Amino acid sequence: MVFYFTATGNCLYVARELDEELVSISHESLGRNYAAESIGVVCPIYAHEVPPHIKEFLQAATFDTKYFYMVLTYGFCQGGATVRIKEFMEGQGKRLDYVNVLKMVDNALPAFDIEEELRIDPEKKVDEHLAAIKEDIAKRRPFIAQPTAWDIEFHEQLLQAPFTLDPEKDFRAKSAEMYQITDSCIGCGICSKVCPRGCIKIEDKRAHQNMKRCVACLACIHACPQKAIQFTFPEKNPHARYRNPHVSLKDIIAANCQI
Repeated sequence: MVFYFTATGNCLYVARELDEELVSISHESLGRNYAAESIGVVCPIYAHEVPPHIKEFLQAATFDTKYFYMVLTYGFCQGGATVRIKEFMEGQGKRLDYVNVLKMVDNALPAFDIEEELRIDPEKKVDEHLAAIKEDIAKRRPFIAQPTAWDIEFHEQLLQAPFTLDPEKDFRAKSAEMYQITDSCIGCGICSKVCPRGCIKIEDKRAHQNMKRCVACLACIHACPQKAIQFTFPEKNPHARYRNPHVSLKDIIAANCQI
């Protein structure tokens, strides 16, 4: 059994490679009990942390399993997220046997140019590293990936940045200030269907945001066919968007849709 959260398909691709029984966290109610021989969680790292709504799910759920593991995807720097999620789980009185990271295309707009990320993607050897992780899990290996000195240093720098928010609060409470729906919107509804938190609704043939539950996953921005959802500040390549090539838009909608 593998629980996953995906915005652009990376984590869904990984989850599919690890198990056949997949459960989208976006569709799960809090506080349930789950039982399986092994249970995994695949999710992205946002600003060096496991997203708060994933932590909320982990905190509320009960996992009856002999082997509990997590695979965290990231694109540039994991920043020590592996150690902090283990400490978080221990603080909840829950065992975490294995935590590893997988470096993939970094789709964290606006900091990264997707075209450049796709160019260097082969250098990350995703499938090779994923195969090694899959073998670890099959062998029930105990392992926690440790951050490098650079990871720790970069994380400290991020904590000092003026835009950093308190990780214990709603992750991107200022999301409404980060991006906006422009006049290019045609009201197709794709953004509302890929949003895992139900933050976007279509009214009068136009998308409207309610950012109170937004976790800044950027699924809406990447999926918009008109590129009508734009950041309120410059990005490296406003014309480039991303979805994992092994995952369809239909897959993202099935994983996340709240309507």
